Amino acid sequence: MFTTRDLDAPEGADVRFVSGTVRDVLPALRAAAGDGDIWIVGGGDLAGQFYDADALDEIAVSIAPAALASGAALFPRRVGADRLTLIEARAVGAFARVRFRVAPGS
Repeated sequence: MFTTRDLDAPEGADVRFVSGTVRDVLPALRAAAGDGDIWIVGGGDLAGQFYDADALDEIAVSIAPAALASGAALFPRRVGADRLTLIEARAVGAFARVRFRVAPGS
């Protein structure tokens, strides 16, 4: 978990706290994941840092049935259609869930 605070891990959970840049921490994350996935949760800016490091292969977004008058950008990066391919769009209860494959950067 990326954090700038000192936090306690839940008892019995394998939670690791890290700080620093995504590029600096990425090798350790990949080693810990082995052949598994690394799931990024924590907001668009954190996911954007992984995108900047060319370390995202998929973006999944759940859309709530509400419209807000203002707020923070979902993904505060310009990501063109040349890098995204829609791989799934489906209803999940009242939500829409879309998944995109992210092509490697140039």
